[in-house]
Amino acid sequence: MEVDTYENGLPYWVDLGVPDPKKAAQFYSQLFGWDVQEGPPEAGGYAIAHLRGEAVAGLGPQQNPGPPVWMTYVNVDSADDTVEKVKKAGGMAFMEPFDVMDVGRMAVTADPAGAVIGLWQAKAFPGAGIVNEVGAYSWSELITTDLPGAKKYYKAVFGWDADTHGGEGPGGYTEWKVQGKAIGGMMLKPDMMPAEVPPFWGVYFTVIDTDAAVNQVQELGGSLMMPPMDVEPGRFAVVADDQGASFNVITMKEGVGAS
Repeated sequence: MEVDTYENGLPYWVDLGVPDPKKAAQFYSQLFGWDVQEGPPEAGGYAIAHLRGEAVAGLGPQQNPGPPVWMTYVNVDSADDTVEKVKKAGGMAFMEPFDVMDVGRMAVTADPAGAVIGLWQAKAFPGAGIVNEVGAYSWSELITTDLPGAKKYYKAVFGWDADTHGGEGPGGYTEWKVQGKAIGGMMLKPDMMPAEVPPFWGVYFTVIDTDAAVNQVQELGGSLMMPPMDVEPGRFAVVADDQGASFNVITMKEGVGAS
């Protein structure tokens, strides 16, 4: 699905901070068919991945300590005003709002449990031009240790409503909604996940065949973190690229994720 603009409070973009962006470009280009184009010198090595000429994700030099991570960004009318909401709701700003050339104004924040999410106030760059298609970003999901706290926080900061199915314990799932439309998900951190892994926002990319994509990830030097399994929207798996950044691949059931 092609998108021209994003409303306030909608996830609009994902990017990867990684030790070797050029190596990452090779990995994801082979996996998803991306055409990765590096930005101007003032972009500091940041590159934009494209499908059919439309921007779909970013790849740049890693700024954070620890393993490389995919980060979700939420479109906001004002990065500065939203950061104030973040702080008032008990979150924190890792990076205060700043201008990114002439393309937008951004900030990097964390919720009270420590899950990191970016803010983007669009100027020349509105966000991903294609979503919910094969090879493109399709979903962001919060893995947290505090479901009630997250519901209160994200409602206060972004105005998100929370629709929980199956209870708030293991096995339950929450959909984040804006004006009744699901825009992301949340689940309790599974017991099988190592204790040292903090709450985080995971990202999903749509693929034609989840099992085939898992095999390709491994052939490209990546790894399997959670084997393919069937869920209500489709079939997904958790994998990591050849530099250790984890992400999800999902094959949607017919009619799911198309709008």
